[in-house]
Amino acid sequence: MAARRRTLRILTGAAAASLALVSTAWSRPDPPGHEVRAQAPAAEGPATLCAPAGVLRGADGERATVSLCAGSGTPVMAVSAPANCSRPGTSVRYACLTSGTWTAKRQGRTVASGTLPGSQPYPGPGVYDVTATVHVRSTPGGVDLRGTVRAVLTLSAPKQRPTHRVEVDRTTLRRGATTTLTYRVYRDSEQGDGSARFGLIGEESTGVRISTADARCVNPLIGRAPSKARLTYSVDCALTDLQPGRPATVRVQVTQGSACSTVVSKLGYWMPRGQALYTGGMVEGPTVGCG
Repeated sequence: MAARRRTLRILTGAAAASLALVSTAWSRPDPPGHEVRAQAPAAEGPATLCAPAGVLRGADGERATVSLCAGSGTPVMAVSAPANCSRPGTSVRYACLTSGTWTAKRQGRTVASGTLPGSQPYPGPGVYDVTATVHVRSTPGGVDLRGTVRAVLTLSAPKQRPTHRVEVDRTTLRRGATTTLTYRVYRDSEQGDGSARFGLIGEESTGVRISTADARCVNPLIGRAPSKARLTYSVDCALTDLQPGRPATVRVQVTQGSACSTVVSKLGYWMPRGQALYTGGMVEGPTVGCG
């Protein structure tokens, strides 16, 4: 029995000594020359940031708690206004439908605006003061409120470099004249392929006509078959050979009447990722005014 007690005391003492050594090691500073390096944060990917924006109240106690959300990390900033709806004296779990308009300011200057939900080109990282005029309705019915809400959102994702761009050689068209516009369509990214759809459109009510001899372009066909009617104020071009360092050139003739029409342009492009469905984007091209 005495031998067993001595063995227990020896083991207990060894355990205490080990614990003391560990405790001392934990409290000891790092030896000279030892450097602790924090891992660099991973590049920020697409994400959505939401913040409380306001509470709308009705005369009968209806209530809608609204948040404003903005997505970043993609070429566009998507803004939405989710809400929670309630009424006093009921246990109904309402679903909320929110619509309206929004405006985003950065350093006091408006940098984006649109409808809810909706998106605009991402202006880049910064602190955004987002204001929205919202209409909140519930399902089932019972909550129907309108008002203005506001939130400050800090977005840190970097602005992506554009992969495509469009340039034009003129900024103004002349009333009662035919003007030739030369567009240059660039693909600046190694990603994706050489395919893109380039479109031009004027104001239908002015009688403007847009035409081209470029075989890659057509005036879009409209109407039910066998109709051969085409839009005379719009041109659609299928480009297939865009390469970095090799832009495409498209020349069109714009004929103005007594009324004056601007001409806007846009470019849709593909950035393949295997068999994923949504792989492209849209670039806003230059607008040519009329003076």
